[in-house]
Amino acid sequence: MKFIINQIFNKRQSEIENFILNFDVDGKLLVKGSRNTIKIFSLNDQLLNIKAFKKPNLLNSFVYRFIRDSKAKRSYNYALKLLEKNIGTPQPIAFAEYNDAIGLGKSFYVCEHITTEYTYRDLVENPNLENHEAILRAFTVFCYKLHEAGVEFKDHSPGNTLIKINKDQSYSFYLVDLNRMQFHAEMPFKQRMYNLRRLTPKKEMIAIMANEYAKLYTQKTETEIFSLMWNLTSEFQMKFHSKQKMKKKIKFWKR
Repeated sequence: MKFIINQIFNKRQSEIENFILNFDVDGKLLVKGSRNTIKIFSLNDQLLNIKAFKKPNLLNSFVYRFIRDSKAKRSYNYALKLLEKNIGTPQPIAFAEYNDAIGLGKSFYVCEHITTEYTYRDLVENPNLENHEAILRAFTVFCYKLHEAGVEFKDHSPGNTLIKINKDQSYSFYLVDLNRMQFHAEMPFKQRMYNLRRLTPKKEMIAIMANEYAKLYTQKTETEIFSLMWNLTSEFQMKFHSKQKMKKKIKFWKR
């Protein structure tokens, strides 16, 4: 097993390695997905979040072993880059890979476990959430900060931003599910708006986000920002629902 650990956790290396070695039988299950499993482990008074990536198919196994970094390694490295840019994400702790002569087997990403009040999805699903507009506007400022730092978060979807309410009633945001990301010297306007297209289908939320983004991105008017953001969102939603209908039809005919 290849194991890389953040130097600030060097003294706990053996304990963290044991968590990974015993992942199948220990830990508290948080997410059991078709592709990935997430468990919580206790390291004295600190909680660790360990994500186990499913063994890839034969082609991807070869690619992730010899051509491209694994999802676990990318998650770890991207988290370090985000923190360097002062962008919120859980503290990266380690990653591990099981390799053989053919390719990559299972891999794991370890980070701190952060308990937060909401995700962005809660804003989408609950318009009556307390301080809904204030949180949405603060989130939009966070997105602008991402774009100014040249961060293109390709999985910028409703469940991948954690929202924490601070004691002073300000808000902190943390990106999770980090393995698909690109870093640019700068991001042009259309790329910025394209990056926001998956967040919400609600026009009233897009209007608030456009209003807040326009206060910071002065190269375009609020109308221009809203128009492109809404058009790209609508296009994404249409494609998404079309795919969902197709999947349902395929399932029906497989019965």
